[in-house]
Amino acid sequence: MQGFTKLPSAWIENEGLRAFRWANGGSDNIAALMTLAVIGHHIDPTTGIARLRYDELSDMASISRAKVSAGLKLLAGQGIVELGADGRGSYKLVNYNSEKGWAMLPARGLYRHGVVDAFTEFRLRRRAELDAMKLYFLFVARRSRDTNMAKIGYERIEHYSGVPRNNIRAALSVLSANNLVYIEHVASTASDLGVASAYRLAHLDNRSHMGTTGRGDDFALDLAASGADPQPLTST
Repeated sequence: MQGFTKLPSAWIENEGLRAFRWANGGSDNIAALMTLAVIGHHIDPTTGIARLRYDELSDMASISRAKVSAGLKLLAGQGIVELGADGRGSYKLVNYNSEKGWAMLPARGLYRHGVVDAFTEFRLRRRAELDAMKLYFLFVARRSRDTNMAKIGYERIEHYSGVPRNNIRAALSVLSANNLVYIEHVASTASDLGVASAYRLAHLDNRSHMGTTGRGDDFALDLAASGADPQPLTST
């Protein structure tokens, strides 16, 4: 497994994360995004196709086979994953293009003893877990390659993910507690004395962080937030 894989990000830019709702089979929606992560980790870099058995998906995501099945149906229904694209047990990331339109998805570092370590703590019973997975994929898409962080305010987080503003803090706590995302504090351009939050994905370009770049990169962060990043979300 590579350190990262290429995840098509257009569906995130087009607000596709909003389709995963707690009120509409919440646990299945959590399972769908967990399953998507595992599929994304195991794709062939040329074709965007992963070949995995149900028991492998179940074990690596730490969810039941029934939840894997429900999650896959949701992913297929949203046009994110094509089931059986190259025979039984194959899963293709829709619109995969190894040359463009992708974001870096952390892979190898997330695993311990062959499973996604963070997922062993998920119980699929809390809305905060669904919100956390939605924020995780949003940060993957929003990450600036220059700063190795995603700087995005609560208003845009809510807009692109559908996570209500009042639920964002709880979702961030899940990501932080499970070592999926590090929350960094950078100087805010909105205030001479203020600070803003930026989000750094664990296990991705670990040499680039606030300790090595410092707060002077705030200018680059704001450029990324306004659309200067190589793979930005649509500016609002």
